[in-house]
Amino acid sequence: MRSILLIVAFTFTASAAFAQEGGGGQGASPERRALFQAAREACAADAKTYCDGKEGREMMMCLRENADKTSAPCRDAMSKLPARRPPTP
Repeated sequence: MRSILLIVAFTFTASAAFAQEGGGGQGASPERRALFQAAREACAADAKTYCDGKEGREMMMCLRENADKTSAPCRDAMSKLPARRPPTP
């Protein structure tokens, strides 16, 4: 039961993180939301392994920084995401 709760909690955290990154929010196109959903699913285990405790942009940055360690499905999904927006001054 605890494992199920952890998975559910992580899924919501990962969903929020990818949405905060600027791609999966409600204003995004269905195609863009689908890309972020696929990345959430493909990277869930990798995010838990390499970026545990991080959320939002921190998690996305962590996944990108650890891309060489992540699983092939996660790398593939991340490569399909739109390019990052440059930071605003």
